[in-house]
Amino acid sequence: MGLFNRPSLTRLLRVRIIILILTGSVVLCVVSKLKPEFQSTETSKEPMKNQTLEYFIKQGRLEVNDAADIQWVHAANSKRKITEAIQSSAHMIEADILLRGHEPKEPIMAHPPENDSDISLRDWLKHVQASDKGIKLDFKSLQAVAPSMALLDDFRSELRGPVWINADILPGPGGKAMPLDPKEFVKAVVTPVSHGDILSLGWTTGWAADTENPGYSWEMVRDMEALCQPLRQSVTFPVRAALMAKSFPQLQWLIQQSDRYSLTVWTGQTDVFALEDLLPYRKEMNKTRIYYDLLDSQRTEFRALPGY
Repeated sequence: MGLFNRPSLTRLLRVRIIILILTGSVVLCVVSKLKPEFQSTETSKEPMKNQTLEYFIKQGRLEVNDAADIQWVHAANSKRKITEAIQSSAHMIEADILLRGHEPKEPIMAHPPENDSDISLRDWLKHVQASDKGIKLDFKSLQAVAPSMALLDDFRSELRGPVWINADILPGPGGKAMPLDPKEFVKAVVTPVSHGDILSLGWTTGWAADTENPGYSWEMVRDMEALCQPLRQSVTFPVRAALMAKSFPQLQWLIQQSDRYSLTVWTGQTDVFALEDLLPYRKEMNKTRIYYDLLDSQRTEFRALPGY
């Protein structure tokens, strides 16, 4: 008859089934208790910190967590201008980078149509490393990017402030200039040691008086999001102040796509626009996520507006 008769085998199978049912119940109970806790952790995730603001607050150079308080110096493309910029009260120094138009063809600080300068990127970085300023490097040619990033890597350990890497990589409203190739630019600036850099990725734009200037279209912001979505670095989008009145839904949608995104509002020297047009951005968007790189007179007037 074997070791077990049929009634004994039946009882054994029943016992095993009961044990399996009880074990499954315990597992389900544990999972049900863990699941809400896991979901809560995901939904309560804090927004990504603003590296630039955090740095200047720790330096005691900002009192509140408000990107509108950041001040800028532009076109510090000579020995005299970089010296003045370092001595100024500005937080961020912006300069333009090209390859020198003759030998030695090295990265220099210049804005087209200039093709030469009295200061190279290497010497410019030597000046900056002695300060606590942040820098914004504005690339005007794709050829200058790779050698400039290699030079920047040599100085990273000595630079104290934030590093922004800027270029116009997509065609934008009224833009006539040729943007840098977006994929090639991103490939060149996203390196194993550049993870802390802020990418400033914009559109070529134009503005003309006495005409209907278009804003940023849905196609433009969606194309930019498609490029930036795979990235892991913080990205700020330079947007032209005179074109923002017609662009609020599009730009609001864009920065809602990731907590890594912000806007940097800038203006041309001759642009005409109502500062009131910027208030919806100030009111509806997180103040840590929109910079105002305006003329000094405009900054003062903007801050005095009711509702600022």
